Amino acid sequence: MAQRRFKPAATALLTVAGLVGGLALAPSRAQALERVQMRLPLLETDFTVELSELSSPASLLAGNSDLAELDRATDGAVGRKFVDLFNAPLPLQVTAVVDTSATSPLLNQALLLVSALGGIDGLPEPFTGEDLSRVLDQAAAKGPLTMLTVLRALPGKTATLDLSRALFAVQRLARQQQPADTLLAAQPAAAEDPALRSAGPLATQRAELTIPVAYRPQPLSVVVVRPTTGANNRLVVISHGLWDSPESFEGWGRHLASHGYTVLLPRHPGSDRQQQSAMLSGKVPPPGPEELRMRPLDVSAVIDAVAAGGLGLPPGIRTDSVVAMGQSWGATTVLQLAGARPSDTRLTEFCNDPFDPSRNLSWILQCSFLTSANTAALADPRIKAVVAVSPPMSLLFASGAAQSISSRVLLVSGSRDWVVPAGPEAITPMSLEARNAGGGHSLVLAKGGDHFNLGSTYEVGGGVLRGLLLAWTNAAYAAGPAVAPRSGVPQLLPANGWGDTTIPLVDVTGALRERTP
Repeated sequence: MAQRRFKPAATALLTVAGLVGGLALAPSRAQALERVQMRLPLLETDFTVELSELSSPASLLAGNSDLAELDRATDGAVGRKFVDLFNAPLPLQVTAVVDTSATSPLLNQALLLVSALGGIDGLPEPFTGEDLSRVLDQAAAKGPLTMLTVLRALPGKTATLDLSRALFAVQRLARQQQPADTLLAAQPAAAEDPALRSAGPLATQRAELTIPVAYRPQPLSVVVVRPTTGANNRLVVISHGLWDSPESFEGWGRHLASHGYTVLLPRHPGSDRQQQSAMLSGKVPPPGPEELRMRPLDVSAVIDAVAAGGLGLPPGIRTDSVVAMGQSWGATTVLQLAGARPSDTRLTEFCNDPFDPSRNLSWILQCSFLTSANTAALADPRIKAVVAVSPPMSLLFASGAAQSISSRVLLVSGSRDWVVPAGPEAITPMSLEARNAGGGHSLVLAKGGDHFNLGSTYEVGGGVLRGLLLAWTNAAYAAGPAVAPRSGVPQLLPANGWGDTTIPLVDVTGALRERTP
């Protein structure tokens, strides 16, 4: 059978989620967009604004459009909100393929959100995925991709924007971030032991090797970061997120390796950066729902390879007790390995409601697992403790899922994460588990952390979470067989009580600007 070709990707998910939703563009293709006509909530009249006026509050105050006059009448109060809205950065890591012949759940969810916000009907005809891909390329070439830069790159002269729907998306996100802000305001930042943040005494080395796996057609690539000498024979495995790579988290591995740990980072081929590149070039579809099963198998295969004496590692590394870490989809992966059981129950109930107050960008990924959720429970008993950073989880794991977890879980969520917001994806699920399953797991809120600034490359070092990751790993191994939930493992940081689950809080605002040697 000939290989099916897919059109290139056409929009970032935040665009799909509403900040550039509801556009109806004039038919001219000769001009770049210059003006937006906005229908304000609760008003029967439209307001025009020149895009050039939206670059700063001062530009709007000095402008001549209807919105500029309204802004002057309110002494700039209206303008600041609009300027912030139009200049908010878009998370480029998450992209949807626009192809009406494709039937992937990922695409269906993206189109659902577009239609709920009025869609992008009225684009010049024909306007293909290639056209929109070029628009995004042009916008990104001028700096960070924002609503304003995308609008300026679109063809036509005037657009209409339903602000009530765009503002609904913005206000919903603000509500989802508020629980984290409330908790952080009530709890002083916990102090970390400086020794945990300092690089260890051991020199480290990096290598990339491959291992054969029966469930994939090609060998699995694995990055190995380990001490040159003096290893403690303890193993940590790190799983990267969607359309990411081990390189984004090798700094975690380097910090741990400098303290004696051997760290392995598998490159998940069905959802890594190379897969995204192939998808954008039209060669392959988005990651399929089967990757929900494949990723945990990758991690288990890496542990198997070490147990069999593979990967060129020195003998003696223990594989009967392993710590696993992951970010974003990688965090979901390690939760599966810890025993959390995916289910289609909540996916079936909530995926088709684009106006649910808990809906967020991560639901597009979670809802793509509808057909595979019930077959993706792949716990590995060798995983004794996990660190899950920003996991999409509220729909994928039904309430009470923690009761099946046999590993101790540290959940980390950034207070400014707008891809996987802390409120619906971390705080609410953890509060439910506290009532249903008792204690044993911990949640850390990283003040100022977003979805993309908590990792670390090898050159930078351990990143802002390095002390926390080392403390959790040390504690897990120190506890030995008692590492399972509700076993009384000593807390890592000062914590306030919250039901039966403690919530250590760490402020990484200043540390986000650090560059670790």
